[in-house]
Amino acid sequence: MGRNTRKRRSPLAVRAVAASAALAVAGGGLVWANFYASAGESRSSDRSSTRAAAAQVATIDCPDVGQQLTSVPERARSGVDKELALLDKQITEAYARLASTRGAQSGDAGFVQNAILGPLKSKRTAAIERIAINIKRVGGTAPGGLDQLAGCTGKTVEQPATDAGEGQDGQDGGQDQDDGQDQGQDGGQDDAGGQDGGQEQVGDNGNGAAGPVADDFADITTVQPNVQKIRTRRGGSSGTFTTTCGVNENKVFNTDNLIVAPGVDNGAHHTHDYVGNQGNDAFAGDDDLANAETSCQNQGDRSTYYWPVIRVQDGTEEFDAGEPGGGAEGNVGRIVQAERAEIKFVGNPRSKVVAMPRFLRIITGDAKAFTNGTANANSGWTCTGFQDRVLTDKYPLCPDGSKVVRTFDFQSCWDGQNIDSANHRSHVAFADPNTGACPQGFQAIPQLTMNLVYDVERPVIENGQVRQPFAVDGFPEQLHKPITDHDDFINVFDEDLMNRMVNCINSGRKCK
Repeated sequence: MGRNTRKRRSPLAVRAVAASAALAVAGGGLVWANFYASAGESRSSDRSSTRAAAAQVATIDCPDVGQQLTSVPERARSGVDKELALLDKQITEAYARLASTRGAQSGDAGFVQNAILGPLKSKRTAAIERIAINIKRVGGTAPGGLDQLAGCTGKTVEQPATDAGEGQDGQDGGQDQDDGQDQGQDGGQDDAGGQDGGQEQVGDNGNGAAGPVADDFADITTVQPNVQKIRTRRGGSSGTFTTTCGVNENKVFNTDNLIVAPGVDNGAHHTHDYVGNQGNDAFAGDDDLANAETSCQNQGDRSTYYWPVIRVQDGTEEFDAGEPGGGAEGNVGRIVQAERAEIKFVGNPRSKVVAMPRFLRIITGDAKAFTNGTANANSGWTCTGFQDRVLTDKYPLCPDGSKVVRTFDFQSCWDGQNIDSANHRSHVAFADPNTGACPQGFQAIPQLTMNLVYDVERPVIENGQVRQPFAVDGFPEQLHKPITDHDDFINVFDEDLMNRMVNCINSGRKCK
């Protein structure tokens, strides 16, 4: 059996901590305060000097090696997956050093390159070489040019010329984020420069987290409707199948990712909620999943549905405050449980659907979309009562009486052969957004759709500052950007229930 009991945690009594306290990372010495401030900057600094601080290297941008590995021999995948997980760990460690050496960076223009990016490239080169060795050892051919993916760059996040506030329309593409907002607090510490008395603390929301910032939010009432539905044609499949699996009442949390990093502790570097299968951790095999308990009402559905938690950055010290994947990697604040998790499988507007193979794995969205770009991004944020409009690169500010909604529409076309692929994406695809047709060589399967509804207080944004924001957990170098939201699924329906689902959808009925 898998070792999920190792990770099944009951939250300890939460303890409120001062909102202005810096967050130290265990083992790494990382202090997140003064994230963007330059040494010597004072509260009397003018706007141009604040912008200069914001233009400092904010995070680390590395090529995603895993996305380039479209074909890896089955016998090499275990070794390759472990090396890919090591690459993620290397970035996390380099980011921790970036965030904890602001004083040294301000006094040495070459510090980031020489002390952080250079050593990181050397480590990545060795890991990439081992990936190639793993592939060649079993008779495979490693993709050409992998060594060119070793180098990383520093990513700056420019500050807009004017303060950001509520009422933005959220349509600017999400790249000009206001990570340089002045939080107006003094006395942060820097492990390279000691006490920087009088520095402005910028972009830390007062509790040490690297984001989100004011420009990561948009008032949903100012967004124009943008959701379009494709009309089902003759020959299509219009039925639905709903499964009810709760909202993680059992408090099953871990920071693993069984799909991307099997066999690796903390492979996700952020905390997941789990519904459905109760045996999902990094060490679970297919037999473990098949024999595990499920939170779903229909016991024929032992599928695992998991997603990164949402936290309100209110200074609460959660059960994982000092642990990898939690507070030790910048995922701080009070975890908010979804009020509802609406899980529904729908049909295809152009064709009938075929059964999903058991243990099919699908990841939708990209946890690294802030640095990777939007090619695999599939985030959706909205509010109840406003679900005719969806934001992709902003968190929604909902009006009174409305609740935050995360929405996911999974890939709904399957290659007909594989339950997974080396990059965990090539075996499934999205249907054409205009016609609903699957790409050539793919066939339609029931499309998993999910709405996660949260009763979370609206953050307050004043003078370009955001107080007690909510944010999705993520890799620390992704700065809690909303575009990094993602969702994971492994199909563990039994054969009879899957066939019932297919028949229901193809016949146009609504079933549970």
